Amino acid sequence: MANAVDKAHYRFWPKRLPKNITPPHTALWDNLATSARRYPDKTAIRFFGRQTSYAQLMAQTEAFAAYLQGLGVQCGDRVVLLMQNCPQLVIAHFGILRANAVVVPVNPMNRAEELKHYILDPQARVAVSTSDLAAELAAASNALPAGQGLAHMVVSHFTEAFDPAQGDDVPPAAWADWLLTRHALPALGGGEVHAWADALACTDAPPALQVGPEDLAVLPYTSGTTGLPKGCMQTHASIMHNAISSAMWGNGSMENTTLMVVPMFHITGMVSLMHTNIYCGATMVLMPRWDRELAARLIAQWRVTHWTNIPTMVIDLLGSPNVDSFDLSSMVYIGGGGAAMPQAVAQRLLEQYGLRYGEGYGLTETAAPSHSNPPDAPKQQCLGIPFIGVDARVVDPDTLRDMPVGESGEIIMRGPQIFKGYWRRPDATAQAFVELDGHVYFRSGDLGRVDEDGYFFMTDRLKRMINASGFKVWPAEVEALMFRHPAIQEACIIATHDAYRGESVKAMVVLRGTHKGQVREQDIIDWCRDNMAVYKVPRAVEFLDALPKSGAGKVMWRWLQEQELARSAAHENNPL
Repeated sequence: MANAVDKAHYRFWPKRLPKNITPPHTALWDNLATSARRYPDKTAIRFFGRQTSYAQLMAQTEAFAAYLQGLGVQCGDRVVLLMQNCPQLVIAHFGILRANAVVVPVNPMNRAEELKHYILDPQARVAVSTSDLAAELAAASNALPAGQGLAHMVVSHFTEAFDPAQGDDVPPAAWADWLLTRHALPALGGGEVHAWADALACTDAPPALQVGPEDLAVLPYTSGTTGLPKGCMQTHASIMHNAISSAMWGNGSMENTTLMVVPMFHITGMVSLMHTNIYCGATMVLMPRWDRELAARLIAQWRVTHWTNIPTMVIDLLGSPNVDSFDLSSMVYIGGGGAAMPQAVAQRLLEQYGLRYGEGYGLTETAAPSHSNPPDAPKQQCLGIPFIGVDARVVDPDTLRDMPVGESGEIIMRGPQIFKGYWRRPDATAQAFVELDGHVYFRSGDLGRVDEDGYFFMTDRLKRMINASGFKVWPAEVEALMFRHPAIQEACIIATHDAYRGESVKAMVVLRGTHKGQVREQDIIDWCRDNMAVYKVPRAVEFLDALPKSGAGKVMWRWLQEQELARSAAHENNPL
């Protein structure tokens, strides 16, 4: 029997919104085509002084789709997309969809050793990247066995999307080396590298649109306890549902101007920002990286109305010595997720700017939001209520019995935005779902509780995951990479308290006998920086003679984690 309070949140449901929607029975490409037809001259993208209209965006996307067809991309093929936020990412993303192919969005922080998996697992033969990342991607492909690497790579320079000498939106000086430099195109063993300009100059007709709602659209990867990231199969229909629902939830319209600094390789930036804004015909102001002074300037200059972020961005913005001069008066919506917003910061936003920070919750498997705070009735440090079309429950993870109000259990949910399973991983897919009361629910692996109003709160995680400023770090994945270090015999990754990031990564390391006394903490950290994304890199390394193990021989990571938390708590209580 369903939890007695599972509909209590309807008392706080926005009266203007339906509880379920009927999305259009079309592919995601149709959203761009419709907006371009309706608003051809309207600005779709602003990027350092250059404006791209919806008509231009559609034309460039169709040219790119035609070029991909010329490279042999066929219906259902997976294409790697490795970029930070820039117009080229939007063009490539929709161009891949227009070519009837599947987008494989990859975190640009990944290094060559990690990137191999994103080529091999989806069996990708074509990739799109910017020149600052292309060498790392080529190195990953070149290290793979013959015939398993990339056959084609399309590479763009950031400066192909804006003129550094013109416009008021000049990038921060610290970005000059990577943003303005036209890096040499790398060599791709057994393959060919193509210039972005050639792709956009393609005059061939794009292929006939063959895909529909139930076809695979995006294959974003999420990591887990097994170590290797798993592809989440999201269809045109699942992405469409949450794109439209996000627009409705946040009062989306063609008059919105959205600051796009949340990475669009990530499910939130991709769905709730890029796809939502394209559907609305809104204007997107792109930032490739976070910089608080630039963000404040863009908000004021372009009268930004909507800003979805992670809390550390807001904390940093309000920490600027120039904060009193920032003009945020145009904003009508601010919210985000990935980490809890400190209550004091949320209160300052409300008192100083009249903005209620709306927290949300979701996973790659749920196409971003599965829960969100109602804009007119948000609760602080709260996941929110089940999103449009979502049925969510809190159950005992062992018995699947519904938990009473206020008691912790595993959050499970079902709805039209839930993914179809893990790519080529039927075992993991089977473990991710459970049947209850005649319905199939996705098991989030997160522990939470529901209050008497039907609002959900996070309490803990079943999964072994570290949340560093909203970036999810999976210890098993980091450990697997660290075992490649010739000096490391064993490694266990745990979370350590970080006053700014919330959590940071700490490595408990046992060195091989031949290397003891010869390897320093900094040596391990430096090696990790060369071999993994920077957010995964341990901020601290502690050497042990041996890792504690259970009677079954399993590393007692939970005990190590509890010891670390106890040390952190003791330090906070007695900082001297």
